[in-house]
Amino acid sequence: MSGFGFIAWIVIGLIAGWLAEKIMKRDHGLWTNLIVGVVGALLGGFLVNLLGMDASGSWIVGIVVATLGAVILLFLLGMIKKRA
Repeated sequence: MSGFGFIAWIVIGLIAGWLAEKIMKRDHGLWTNLIVGVVGALLGGFLVNLLGMDASGSWIVGIVVATLGAVILLFLLGMIKKRA
């Protein structure tokens, strides 16, 4: 997802973080959604690249990949929180 600019990363991060929050039935604020979305985009992009696919060029693909990464991130954080 390197084809997106800085502002696009923020917009995609906000959308992905908000979608992941709804999917995982969590209640976070705007900043947390942004952070989760951007980190999720990095995680999702990394995983998609591991599978040999390309996630760049399309806003829709970017949002889907970032949302999947954000959901995985929230799931993993939930698992860690349960163990602690």
